[in-house]
Amino acid sequence: MDMEWIKLKLKQASAVLGVPPKDLQNLVQLNVLRPPRRDNLYWFDTRLLLQAKVAVYLKATLGTSSEFLGRFTEALSRDVDRAKGTTARYIVLQSSPAGGGDPVEIKIPLRSLASELEKQLPRAEASRDLPRGRKRTGWKREMLASFEEAASDMDKVSQSQIAETIRRYRAERKRLPEVSVARPKAKTA
Repeated sequence: MDMEWIKLKLKQASAVLGVPPKDLQNLVQLNVLRPPRRDNLYWFDTRLLLQAKVAVYLKATLGTSSEFLGRFTEALSRDVDRAKGTTARYIVLQSSPAGGGDPVEIKIPLRSLASELEKQLPRAEASRDLPRGRKRTGWKREMLASFEEAASDMDKVSQSQIAETIRRYRAERKRLPEVSVARPKAKTA
């Protein structure tokens, strides 16, 4: 699949990125991402998908505010536009304090994020964007079959096991990102 020519709607883009549509919509509403809007729909191309992937990555690893995410993705957008098709292995974002001084640098594995996006592109086909209010033919039958299958799978699961699984899932989502100091490696001659 040629990543250069894809155009995805917000819901499809969220499926490719592996985030809920509401999270991606929040990034758009907070001006972290600025996709073009046509016919009341936001459209994502490869450049915007990569920007969104970096924003989601930064948010997951740093827990940064939307204002800083917006600044970082804007800087990334300028750099990606300049590079035209080449994807660097890493990109280093720098942020200097307002009064001057040494900048903080954030190293992002851009090439691995781009390859992860390419692998997840088939998800866009599985997440069809249907108009609101219209259901697919046979959706009730499919949903009922899924419920019956889930009920039979959960036949041997106790209420306490379900509660514990929910507790672990919520704790994992609340966990703060890991922050560490990376020391530059000494160059040897």
